[in-house]
Amino acid sequence: MRPVKERFATLAVFLANGFGIGAWAVEVPRIKEHLALSDASLGIALFSFALGAIVAMPLAGRLAPHLGSGRATALLGAAFVIALPLPALAPSLPILCLVLLLLGAANGAMDVSMNGHASAIETVWKAPIMSSFHAAWSAGGLLGAATGAMIQKGGIGVAGGLLLPDVFIAVLVISAAVLALHDVGPRVKAAAGSAFALPSGAVLKLAALAFMCMMMEGAVADWSAVFLRSALNGEASVAALGYSAFAFSMAACRIVGDVSVRRFGSSAVVRLGGLIAAGGLALVLALPSTVTACLGFALVGIGLANIVPVIFSAAGRSTATPALGVSMAATAGYAGFLVGPPVIGFGAGFMGLRLALSVLVLAGLIVCVFGGRAVRGASVGTPEVTARAAVEGSVD
Repeated sequence: MRPVKERFATLAVFLANGFGIGAWAVEVPRIKEHLALSDASLGIALFSFALGAIVAMPLAGRLAPHLGSGRATALLGAAFVIALPLPALAPSLPILCLVLLLLGAANGAMDVSMNGHASAIETVWKAPIMSSFHAAWSAGGLLGAATGAMIQKGGIGVAGGLLLPDVFIAVLVISAAVLALHDVGPRVKAAAGSAFALPSGAVLKLAALAFMCMMMEGAVADWSAVFLRSALNGEASVAALGYSAFAFSMAACRIVGDVSVRRFGSSAVVRLGGLIAAGGLALVLALPSTVTACLGFALVGIGLANIVPVIFSAAGRSTATPALGVSMAATAGYAGFLVGPPVIGFGAGFMGLRLALSVLVLAGLIVCVFGGRAVRGASVGTPEVTARAAVEGSVD
């Protein structure tokens, strides 16, 4: 019997997390202004968020085997609810860095736990459904950002800009935990050893793919508008369209991602996705214009939309517990998201932004060439994992 209630509860958790990140993103400029931070100071604070996530993600992979993936997700969801409003209450840069470290840790741990739980549900479901969870996260991000914008337009202060969305997030998490955020399938005890889950040989290729895909995503988020504004002679409104097209197409394609995986196979989705993302970015870099900005970055969003969900799903079936495999891939991916933008900036100082961004085209092509085989071969051979691998492998 398929765990329908558990799936909907987990979708609610993904929606809640995305909603919180979207609300946080639109409050960053107001927090910067409120504390009179320079660009460099804000960069330090945001690095604290990323650092907290990278530290917490491997630890979260060891929590689910002890508590169960459902309980771990509920617990870490509560931690995210508690941490989300804290940046709006920080009176200074040092305190802001501290609370962002906590928020980043809560978000990173929740990300690993909910993806691990989704992977466990997918195993019992015996069909590819991971993209639906990521679609819920993307929808939550768009709704959170829109809600934050309306809150700001209504004249509500910075604290309310995070506290009001946090109430909605708390309702979602508590409802999911009480009603149906339960463990599914057998619980596998964690292996003895270090609390940190570093990529094993079975997951190393998947972790490298996650690193490259999220490096592309992070670089597009931070540099697309900068490149377009320069290439299109200062047209800021057009420059903003590039990332908007990217974000919207990614959210839309995740809605149909599971259907694509079932019809074409996970390896085909990864191969074709890498090629589409590389081609879209190459189009923008070669022929920058209003039309190619929208079309090219939309293609990048379409290409990348379902690769990471497929990678997380594959990583979840490559280790004894789904959360452990997801933590390995997610940590590498988040590191790529963090490393990508400064690497592009560093390269731009030596060879120009256009050439530096061309590295991302190469990353997309590497995913296209090597990703399909890495995803298709992911399995540890347990009965539950083998069953799910057979379901996905039958359409590859």
